[in-house]
Amino acid sequence: MSVLDLYQQKRATAEDAIGHVQNGDFIIVPTGVGEPPTLLTALSEQRRRFHDVKVAQILPMRKYGYIDPDTVDHVRHVAFFFGAASRAGGQNGWIDFIPSYFSEMPSMIERGQIPADVVFSMASTMDSYGYFSLSLGADYTMAAVANARAVVLEVNPNVPFANGNCHVHISQVTALVESSEPVLEVGLPTIGPVQVAIGKYVADMIEDGSTLQIGYGGIPDAVVMQLTSKHDLGIHTEMIGDGILTLVDSGAVTNRKKTYMPGKMIATFALGSKKLYQFMERNPALEIHPVDFTNDPYLAAKNDKLVAINATLQIDLLGQCGSESLGYLPYSGTGGQVDFVRAANRSRGGKAFIVLPSTCKDDSITRIVPTLTPGTHMSTSKNDINYAVTEFGVAQLRGKTAKQRAQELIAIAHPDFRAELTAAARQMHLL
Repeated sequence: MSVLDLYQQKRATAEDAIGHVQNGDFIIVPTGVGEPPTLLTALSEQRRRFHDVKVAQILPMRKYGYIDPDTVDHVRHVAFFFGAASRAGGQNGWIDFIPSYFSEMPSMIERGQIPADVVFSMASTMDSYGYFSLSLGADYTMAAVANARAVVLEVNPNVPFANGNCHVHISQVTALVESSEPVLEVGLPTIGPVQVAIGKYVADMIEDGSTLQIGYGGIPDAVVMQLTSKHDLGIHTEMIGDGILTLVDSGAVTNRKKTYMPGKMIATFALGSKKLYQFMERNPALEIHPVDFTNDPYLAAKNDKLVAINATLQIDLLGQCGSESLGYLPYSGTGGQVDFVRAANRSRGGKAFIVLPSTCKDDSITRIVPTLTPGTHMSTSKNDINYAVTEFGVAQLRGKTAKQRAQELIAIAHPDFRAELTAAARQMHLL
């Protein structure tokens, strides 16, 4: 049977496609805009016909009908990372949470530690050889495709066909539905003067020829906007977004000086604009790979001068970073922060930056604290931290004593809190 015949045989309506879901199933959905809206809408509309079905994902972009406290016995969301659509449910306890390093999720699926009964994913149109590209989120989804009982794709011509290890053959597909809605676009975060100030400190420390991993957020993007005059930058990251596209357009990114996979930008998911998605279409300079490849600290560290830029919510005087919760209340998740901090620490000439505004709530609360708020989910540890950066400067903590760390961090705290932090450090016998 030809691949076209197989395609026609597996076409279905969304309502019929979700019939492949059984009670008790665990459905894997890709990161962000890789989520298939037609399928998840149909599942939402029929959720009461199911029992004990779970939909697991990093960073849902839309609040689908199944994200509903009244129907969690039918279909429940399980978060690998919280976003705006899922945060309230996580904080109120009716959305479940599986902690993990992003890089280890494929192996957790392969070992059965994270179930993968069904995959729902967006996909590009099929090529002449019968392959679809899961370009918007290869992440942990490729591992799930290899292990799932049923693979259901939402095929959309607006999804780019990207290169890399992100392809699924029609013979692996159980059912497919077709849609033609534009891929959801996600704009750049708001950048204010604090973010610009932090961005300048970091940008000034990035050398020509560095390879970048850039997390999502206002501060990482503020760094990016100040790198357009750099030369021969490379990209090895988890997320490709419009900030990176700005560097490509400026000529700052050439990937020529990369020491691992030179000439190639490497990412595991995409989150940005229509322009970004069009840029990805069969671009020989870009490859999308599963996250156990992109985020593996050993592999990423093969890039000399690897620079990792990630944000945190709070940091204590030893350098422990609480990047994913507000006290015990979940806010986001571990994601790839620790993966890339460790990769940059291993890289020859690498630098790992953890960035944060010095305060929050109109300068009424310091983000540099004596100890993390009780219950805080610690992300980057005191043993992994390298540079911490606020709008008041840079603290290099790696190899420093506890006393030196306290001194460096107090020096980049907001001036209104330095005396209070110094007194606390003395009480803790750090000074």
